[in-house]
Amino acid sequence: MAPRCWRWWHWSAWRRTRPPLPGSTPSFRQRFSTQEQHPQICVVGSGPAGFYTAQHLLKHHPQAHVDIYEKQLVPFGLVRFGVAPDHPEVKSYGAEDHRALEIPGEELPGVFSARAFVGWYNGLPENRELAPDLSCDTAVILGQGNVALDVARILLTPPEHLEKTDITEAALGVLRQSRVKTVWIVGRRGPLQVSFTIKELREMIQLPGTRPILDPADFLGLQDRIKEVPRPRKRLTELLLRTATEKPGTEDTARQAPASRAWGLRFFRSPQQVLPSPDGRRAAGIRLAVTRLEGVGEAARAVPTGDTEDLPCGLVLSSVGYKSRPIDPSVPFDPKLGVIPNMEGRVVAVPGLYCSGWVKRGPTGVIATTMTDSFLTGQMLLQDLKAGLLPPGPRPGYAAIEALLSSRGVRPVSFSDWEKLDAEEVSRGKGAGKPREKLLDPQEMLGLLGR
Repeated sequence: MAPRCWRWWHWSAWRRTRPPLPGSTPSFRQRFSTQEQHPQICVVGSGPAGFYTAQHLLKHHPQAHVDIYEKQLVPFGLVRFGVAPDHPEVKSYGAEDHRALEIPGEELPGVFSARAFVGWYNGLPENRELAPDLSCDTAVILGQGNVALDVARILLTPPEHLEKTDITEAALGVLRQSRVKTVWIVGRRGPLQVSFTIKELREMIQLPGTRPILDPADFLGLQDRIKEVPRPRKRLTELLLRTATEKPGTEDTARQAPASRAWGLRFFRSPQQVLPSPDGRRAAGIRLAVTRLEGVGEAARAVPTGDTEDLPCGLVLSSVGYKSRPIDPSVPFDPKLGVIPNMEGRVVAVPGLYCSGWVKRGPTGVIATTMTDSFLTGQMLLQDLKAGLLPPGPRPGYAAIEALLSSRGVRPVSFSDWEKLDAEEVSRGKGAGKPREKLLDPQEMLGLLGR
């Protein structure tokens, strides 16, 4: 397939076809000298970080010309590919790669990254062939963040509850045939160190047809220790504690019906090895090192006790973190931290180059964090522009990119092309009562565009 890119042609088209991005910064306008009045700015990546940066630039410098480039045939990044289909209002994660477990057996069939699994049910073209085998009765998710709970919820949600979402029909078909009855969500540390939010936890507790499994022993002495923790952490831990210690018959009405499925939190466990089936052809379990904590609070560190336990399962999903990838040898990159070295968004030692999002600060925060972070990057760029700190010389802008793409035989997909694909997806979803049926095959997309 020929290489391709997606180009933002006119910012006004965003305003016509999409609601304004939420959030703002105090309105101000900077005065620019004549040579700074029509800057041409390139933004690589059409996810929230890219759009929020472009929004800030155009709000505070209306004469700027901003082009946004995207490697996929469709825009919007994690807003399209990284959000659980039953949570269209939540935009909480996104990066180019996942952190490897670096344990024996990680390469076995039946072991996937949560990022790839999320991409599969959300229609990310690169993950459309993932084909997870859900014929087992137990799945293990390594990690205790919001992504882990998202994946657990999708595995255990009755498929009919997902039929009116924008989950792909292919994924929904696999989930309808799923035999997974139990999902374990495993963390190296304890209840005071979980990374998920109370909203995600409450939805798991109230998930129809399921029951939570928590060991009261994991919560011994916790009541006294949570008195001094910040209020959000205290409320989250109190909910965990109530769920772990509640007696039969005290559950809320959402869980009074017989539960055919279960999910549980396993604390103080660190993955040591994925165990193979007798024939060695797929995952059949995971060996966990039992840990204890050194230190207190969120800074506590998990250290192995020397004990291990084996947990049978046929599906292992790794949700232990995300990381960005280097994009070009000319752009500095810290492979250990997975970020571009920068000072408030200014790329170190490369004047005129800036970064925002997780490649700037690492895989932390939610969509609101990305918004604030991207606005700051835009502000730094405008300050440098006004101060004359950007490299001098002509800026050919898209004309140079267009010539380069043409020389390589690349036909860009424009925003008007995306609008055609968008209309096709909405049309296909309408018959099934869904907001859209996502197109998965890049060749089919190009065919619809007459390529």
